[in-house]
Amino acid sequence: MNKKYKNRLRINKNEISDNKDNEKCCNFPNITSKDGEIVCTNCGLVIGNDIVEAELRAYTSEEIDQRKRTEIRWRDFGPRTILPNTKTDSKGNLIDSKGKHLFSRLSKIQNSLVSSIERNFWEAKPKLKLLASKMNIPSYIAETAWKIYTTAAQKKLTMGRSIDGFITASLYAAIRIHESPRLLDELCDAAIIQRRVVHHSLGLIVKEVLPELGLKYRPITADQLVFRFGTDLGLSMEAQKKAMNMLLDATKNGLMRIGKDPRGIAASVIYMAAKKTGERKTQAEISKVSKITEVTLRSRIKDIKRTL
Repeated sequence: MNKKYKNRLRINKNEISDNKDNEKCCNFPNITSKDGEIVCTNCGLVIGNDIVEAELRAYTSEEIDQRKRTEIRWRDFGPRTILPNTKTDSKGNLIDSKGKHLFSRLSKIQNSLVSSIERNFWEAKPKLKLLASKMNIPSYIAETAWKIYTTAAQKKLTMGRSIDGFITASLYAAIRIHESPRLLDELCDAAIIQRRVVHHSLGLIVKEVLPELGLKYRPITADQLVFRFGTDLGLSMEAQKKAMNMLLDATKNGLMRIGKDPRGIAASVIYMAAKKTGERKTQAEISKVSKITEVTLRSRIKDIKRTL
């Protein structure tokens, strides 16, 4: 039943050649079906849509190369034109055996000329774009991250190491350079990678890459996280400003911030400011947003109360 329905809907090429619309075509029409449309390969006239059945599954490497349609057609690096493994030319005519041998040989030569670093970039660039889009990272930070990663790859730091780890570490280093309030745990969760892998790659980037590029890695501070946590918790601007003023007063009165997690300090002032402004938030809610334990939150609250 389904097959008969598709056959009824399928446009007959002989009927198309007799159609009135074909009068607009060239003097020597060559009607073929390509990419789901019926077109004339001589003049480029699109006549209609061609309803096709489901494609056959690919089992061998040759069938996969012939049927894949997700290959990037334009890259920021490497060869712009990729010689395809096809049996027809641009007009849809079959290529003879001599031409097939020639194009197969040229394709092998082209693949041999592509360096390993270009193949690395082909795999790394889509991953960086995907991670930056997933985290809603601005484009200027993503560009800095790509510059960091390309320098690391050119210095052969990625050899024998995880590409995902270096991509995540490069993006986090760019975030710290531009002082964006993003946490490393968020990037690790989005990239689905272990924190220790990113830490190892980040250490190599800070030591080897950033000094060469003249970029300064700035650690995250509690001041940057106050407004971030306040917005995530839905607090008013009055509560966020009060939390910021409490943090500044505690720092002036001698609050020891060295060696302490800035997330705990920012979360503690947020909790105290929300309590004073009547916008009460539980310790569990604040701990979940700031990704710390409730014990750490209570300890930082005690430290801040001593200095106020």
